[in-house]
Amino acid sequence: MNQTNEGNFQGVIGRTVDDSIPWWPNPENYKKDAPNIVVIMLDDLGFAQLGCYGSDISTPNIDKLAENGLRYNNFHTTAMCSPTRASLLTGRNPHSTGMSFVSEYDSGFPNCRGKVRKDTAMLSEMLLEEGYNTFAVGKWHLTPGKEQKHTGPFDGWPLGRGFEQYYGFLRGATSQFHPELVEGNQRVSQPKSAEEGYHLTEDLTDKAIEYIRAQKSEAAEKPFFCYLSYAAPHAPHQAPLEFIDKYKGKYDKGWDEVREDWFARQKELGIIPENAQLPSRNPGVKQWNELKEDEKQLFTRMQEVFAGFLEHTDFHIGRFIQCLKDIEQLDNTVIVFLSDNGACGLGGDEGMVNSWIPTSNAVPETFQSKMARIDELGGPKANSHYPTGWAQAGNTPLKLYKTFTHAGGIRCPLIIHYPERVQDEGAIRTQYHHVTDIVPTILELIGSEAPEIYKGVRQKPIHGTSLLYTFDNAEHPTRKQVQHFEIDGNRGIWKDGWKAVTHHKKGISFEDDEWELYDAENDFSESYNLSAKYPDKLKELIEQWWLEAEKFDVFPLDGRTLSEKLLPNKNKQVEQNGPVHRTFYTASAVFNGLLAPDLRNKSFQIRMEIARSSKEDDGVILAHGDNSGGYTLYIQNNRLVFHYNFSNVQQFVIKSTRELPIGMVTITFLLTKTGEDEGIGRMFVNEQLMGQGSVYRLSSLGFSKGLLFIGKDGGNSVSPDYDAPFTFKGQLQKVKYVLGGYQEDLEAIVKEELMTE
Repeated sequence: MNQTNEGNFQGVIGRTVDDSIPWWPNPENYKKDAPNIVVIMLDDLGFAQLGCYGSDISTPNIDKLAENGLRYNNFHTTAMCSPTRASLLTGRNPHSTGMSFVSEYDSGFPNCRGKVRKDTAMLSEMLLEEGYNTFAVGKWHLTPGKEQKHTGPFDGWPLGRGFEQYYGFLRGATSQFHPELVEGNQRVSQPKSAEEGYHLTEDLTDKAIEYIRAQKSEAAEKPFFCYLSYAAPHAPHQAPLEFIDKYKGKYDKGWDEVREDWFARQKELGIIPENAQLPSRNPGVKQWNELKEDEKQLFTRMQEVFAGFLEHTDFHIGRFIQCLKDIEQLDNTVIVFLSDNGACGLGGDEGMVNSWIPTSNAVPETFQSKMARIDELGGPKANSHYPTGWAQAGNTPLKLYKTFTHAGGIRCPLIIHYPERVQDEGAIRTQYHHVTDIVPTILELIGSEAPEIYKGVRQKPIHGTSLLYTFDNAEHPTRKQVQHFEIDGNRGIWKDGWKAVTHHKKGISFEDDEWELYDAENDFSESYNLSAKYPDKLKELIEQWWLEAEKFDVFPLDGRTLSEKLLPNKNKQVEQNGPVHRTFYTASAVFNGLLAPDLRNKSFQIRMEIARSSKEDDGVILAHGDNSGGYTLYIQNNRLVFHYNFSNVQQFVIKSTRELPIGMVTITFLLTKTGEDEGIGRMFVNEQLMGQGSVYRLSSLGFSKGLLFIGKDGGNSVSPDYDAPFTFKGQLQKVKYVLGGYQEDLEAIVKEELMTE
């Protein structure tokens, strides 16, 4: 008698224990002596911005990884965050994973669902099957915006894709001082306030260290995979003042001279070849010497903030590495360090003090308003982004930036540190490789293969090429044969040392795009366009691009503007004919701002039922946004207050004219449109009018930047008249919105990542 529900039971089951033989399966399925895997990803880090890649920014801990590992100068990404992350974690080209653009956007086609497909398993899922413990910490940006809510679905969240632990933020960008945090599948509050010294980079590092120390305490021989994905140095550029002030005066000479200095240093380091050329300035970048003195003052400070931000990140990476040393795991850990794309040039000519303004459909900041806030740069009151000129320097000597398929968008730093395997310490590798190559490298390193079927789903083959061969041989020709690129209509292809590339202009047919041709083997910075000299080679590469695009799910091409891209989504989600009711029952709760009621440029009503036992029962009833923009309803000094912060440019405040009664109270805030982008706000207490006032800029009221808090302001105070969280002391029964229609604010959230107008 051997029947059992355990199909692999290897003992004997008799009628009694006396005539039975017990058997216990081995619970440990991991490979002995398998290395730990750590992937550290920075966000919007340019090719030249690390010290070991040529800059004068202090990054000693990252430089130490390079000194004891390998640096790659011919490594490429997809030019944008979500597609790069999808390729990094799956080993497939981004369109084939369903992630050809940012995760909040679903084009309606399989190559752009904003969600990684189930037939492209992630490295976390593969390593989990190999017995690894898996942790993800930091930026995710692989979950559709519509699924970033309390009810899920959660199969696109980290815990749904093979990670056993997760702590970080789901969206493309967040404040370093007041982030939108998630742990596991739950939104959580930050452990301390900005005033108490909170910074996201430190918090993420603490959590990664906590996960690893706990894992090695309980399963010392079991390997782990830690994906540590910092928000830095993506905008907003924010760091402790002591790091920023180290760079006072260092960049007074301006971006032209800094770019030349970094270029010279790159040659001294050998990170670029001696024959590399420094191209002329990118289109639109002004000559530093032609700027006015106040422009130089503002722009210099913005670069000081960025440099301090990056050094601060390096400091905490040093803490993480020290943890590996302390637990004697550094030598047995493969550390892969990279950036998701090149430096971001979307700060514009003047940079931004409030980089969220484009997400709220607001008028641009004026130069005068930026200068007035220069002392706020880098701190919790500013969400700054440097000008394009500094991004150009950050990509030295490469042309253009993030979102372009020219080298400035796709060629990124890559450092691999693994003392037990890398013998050629401090060396530079020049073989051509791509972000899809990381997964096959790790799998080859641990002696594993990607599954053909995972959880019942037949898998797409791995598209990448392992670069493990480069560990031992600097001279070995690259094993990569061809690599295509496409992002937002911009296209490129590399094959056998030649590269063809085109910047797609909106409104132009793809057939009419002007392609450029470069000898990538001998023209590191893509300085000499050879398209006229070698038309047959260009034609060959263009034809190859179309073949690769067909093979790897690039079609349909989409070169529309962001507004045009999102129009079908808006048409599909046609505003419901009002009234639309949205009711929130949970007090002291937080909700995804993307899914909050859309109040923009329409009449609406907010009705709240509260109970107060004394006049001291004050606090925030609801708040959406933060100090860079948003609205809030709160009780203070026994009066009801509505405060609309329009991007720190204008403040609209309505207060009740009389004190509120004690006990059960029904509060109603009614906004009635009186014209385009303007209206009258009225507040009622138990149906009695208690205050009113004019409100303008309605097209930005209720945009999706930030979170929606009920019963508190859990972020950076929307109103300067209270200090968050300013939790409501009374009882909050429910908050009910009634409005004419509802849409998810997709455009705002996509712009938040891209920083576009």
